Formats: sequence, structure tokens, C-alpha cells
Amino acid sequence: MSDAMTRIAKYPFLRQDFAASLVVFLVALPLCVGVAVASGVPAEVGLITGIVGGIVTGLLPGSSLQVSGPAAGLTVLVYEAVQTYGLAALGVIVLATGLLQLGMGALRLGRWFRAISLSVVEGMLAGIGLVIIAGQLYAAAGLEAPSSGLGKIAGLPGAAADAVGSAEALASLAVGAGTIAVMVLWKKLPRQAQTVPGALAAVVLAVLAVLAFGLPVATVEVNGLLDSVQVPGADAFGELASVGIIGTIIAFTLIASAESLFSAAAVDRLHDGPRTEYNKELMAQGAGNAVCGVLGALPMTAVIVRSSANVAAGARTKASRVLHGVWLLLFAALLPAALALIPLPALAGILVHAGWKLIPFRGLAALWRTHRGEALILVVTAVSIVAVNMFEGVLIGLALSVVKTAWEASHLRTETVDKGAGPIQVYLTGNATFLRLPKILDSLESLPQDRPIELDLTGLHHLDHACRTALENWAERHSATGTDPVKVTGPTRPAERATAERPSAEHTAAPTG
Repeated sequence: MSDAMTRIAKYPFLRQDFAASLVVFLVALPLCVGVAVASGVPAEVGLITGIVGGIVTGLLPGSSLQVSGPAAGLTVLVYEAVQTYGLAALGVIVLATGLLQLGMGALRLGRWFRAISLSVVEGMLAGIGLVIIAGQLYAAAGLEAPSSGLGKIAGLPGAAADAVGSAEALASLAVGAGTIAVMVLWKKLPRQAQTVPGALAAVVLAVLAVLAFGLPVATVEVNGLLDSVQVPGADAFGELASVGIIGTIIAFTLIASAESLFSAAAVDRLHDGPRTEYNKELMAQGAGNAVCGVLGALPMTAVIVRSSANVAAGARTKASRVLHGVWLLLFAALLPAALALIPLPALAGILVHAGWKLIPFRGLAALWRTHRGEALILVVTAVSIVAVNMFEGVLIGLALSVVKTAWEASHLRTETVDKGAGPIQVYLTGNATFLRLPKILDSLESLPQDRPIELDLTGLHHLDHACRTALENWAERHSATGTDPVKVTGPTRPAERATAERPSAEHTAAPTG
């Protein structure tokens, strides 16, 4: 009895965490397999990443309740990397990504990822979502998808025409469409029924439908868990000299880190437990990716779908996410034949549904009403990813965000008051930076030189050195001979303002009578 009481005292939330781990396992299983297949790698490779995300990353400090594994957000980038450099190079790319994340966490750079414009991140996810949807529509019909994002979208009408003329394609599409319908309608069922995750229910129903009706639909190929482990060889490490590989590693690192830390911030809002330690979480993600790289598996991120399911299921400690990794390991080891029953169009339907959820339709509409510049950055980032590729699309979004920030930081208003008699008064308000210097000087140099001028700078929030020097030079040379020199009223500095507002001693002295 005393031993039992000791165990209960040591693990007071074991019952809640055990139940939550089963829910997360059921959510993660179809997603791990679906992301792997969509990435162009064996299904077991996705399970390996899910297992490492649960057992390795799950044991490490950082965020106690968010769950890591293969993410739909990296599917497009992984697929491009596998097609370009081969499956053997994937392990090296993921290993290097993990080592970079470990280094950034050790240098305490985790919080800096929160400084990335949210519009860029949401635009990135929206672009990924569009490419996933377009690509998986081909997979749902059992057709080969074009390689580029624009090609996928442009080829959809032709693919639809091909599908209409093929009984196999129509059957495959029916399974994919049915999977999406089940996932959408599952949320409308009573709460008791929703204890089974919608994705798992959709896959099980798809398996039963294919078996019952004998549909000519392709299913998952099974290689075995150990056979899917591919430790990178010396040749793969030799490719690190390639500029393309280095760019891919940087893209993996930035996107996986940003997605994980944004997910951590979102998960923190869902519970009242310990807050995320961002640098430790970044190192935990790095350790997990390093192990995944050694095993030749997919890269991992923290996944908001699994994490929110973990919180909603009542998890209280990291034990739930560790146990979910154990369940994935036991399933992959003991029931590999079950994977061979899963129809590929059902997995395509799951990915289409996941891609749709990556597109922030409501958020974009609200953003357009309040911050149109940010909405434009989101749209341009998404379109760039579809039109060019993931890495360059994100760079375009970041560059546009920097330009917008610089433009807003240099916002300036110039007001000229000329009453016909007396001095001309010029008021500058806002931020006077070198970016607006040409406009400022054009306005000032157009003023008559034979009239006295008063330049009021007290409304400026910021006056940089370039502007201050240029305004002083203009004031010295502007006035014509015989005209009063330009009178400049400078912006009040904080110290001067404090001195001006501080009451004098004679007013604050206590009465002596």
C-alpha cells in the first residue's frame, strides 16, 4: 500500500496524462502517415518522426504540453528536397537543422523568433496550404501532380477532365471526398462521439468502404519500421558543400523554429500550467531533429493540432506526450500490416483538410479591415510561395515586412502656415529619418528666401543625425541677405522636458512657520 501511495504522490496526474496520450496518439497516427506519404517518403518515416517527437523531445524541458511530430507545414519543402537531392540527403539536412536549432537555443535566440512578423508566418502557412491542397487533389484522384506550385494549380482543370474519364480515378476521388466530408461533419456529432478523433474515424471508414465495395484504390506501401531507418552515409555528408543544400537547411531551420515557437505561444494561451521557456524549447526541437536526422526521418515541429488535442484531453504534464510516442512505437512495431490497409486518397483527404485549415480566411478579412499593409504582406508571401518556392517566398515576405516597417517608421507630416504677413511657419511632425529627407528638403527649399521662416520641430518623435545635419545646413544658407535667419525650434529632449516640468525649490519648500 505504501508503494502505491508513493507512486500516486510522485505522479499525481498519471490518470489524466494516460487518457490524454491515447487521444493524441489517435490524432497523430493518420497525420504522421499522411505527411510522410505527401512528402514522398515511406509511411514509416513519418511514424519515426512522431516517435522521436514524443519520446525524445517530449522528455526535454521547454513546453510541457505541446506535442511535436511531422508537420503539414513542412510537407512542400520536404517533398522538394527529396525530389531534388534524394532521400539519402534528407537525413543530413534534418540533422544539420537540429544542430542549428541547438546552437540557437544555446545562444538564447529563441525569443527572437517571436519578432518575426505574424503576417509573414501566416502567409507562409497559407502558401503551404494552397500548394498542399492543389497537390493532394491529384493524389486523391490517383494522378501524378506537376512539380511546381503554379503547375499544380494550372493543371487542375486538365486533371479533372482526366478523372471524369476514368472509373479508377472517380473511385479514388470518392474515397478522398468522403474522408473530407467525415472530418468536417464529425465536429457536429455529440461530444461523446468526438472522443474518437475525426481524422482517425475518417480513415477507418475509408478502409471499411474500400474493403466492403472492393474499390480499385491504391493503399499505403509497407516497408517495415527498421527497414525505413536510413542512417546518412559519407556521400550524403559530402553534399553539404552544395549551396542549394545549405539554403534548404536554412529554410528548414527558420520555418520549423518559427512554427514551433508560435505554436508554443498559442498553446500557452490554452492552459494555466507552466509557461514555455523558449530557448529550452528551441533546444528540445533541435535535439529531436538531430535524432530524426541520424535516423533519416522527416523534420519535426511542434504541431498545434496535436498540442491543442493534448490540452483539451486533460493532459497536465509532459508524460502524456511521451506516452503518445510510446503508443506510436508499439503500433509501428506490432501492427505494421494495418498501414497497408489505409487508402492513399484517404490520406490525401486528410492533407487537403489540413491545408485548408492553414489558410487564415477569417483572420485575413479582419486584418484587411484594420491593417491593410499587414494583409498585403500575408497575401504576397502566400502567392510568392505558390509562384516561386518556399524559401524565396518567405524571403520576399520578410523583405516586404522590413520595407513596410521602415516606411511606417519614417512617417512624416509637413505643414506650412503662411498668413501673408509675418514669418512663414513650418511644422514637422512624426519621424524625420533619412528615408524622408528628400521630401523634407524639397518642401523647405521651395519656400521664399526673402521672408522670415520659423521651423518648428517640437512635434517630431524622432530626428535622426542625417536629418538634423541637413536641416541645420539648410537653415544656415536659406535666408537671403537682409532677411532674418531661419528660426529653428528643436524637439524637446527627455532631460530638458523633465527639467522644465520639475517644480522649483521655492515652490516645493515646506512652510516654516
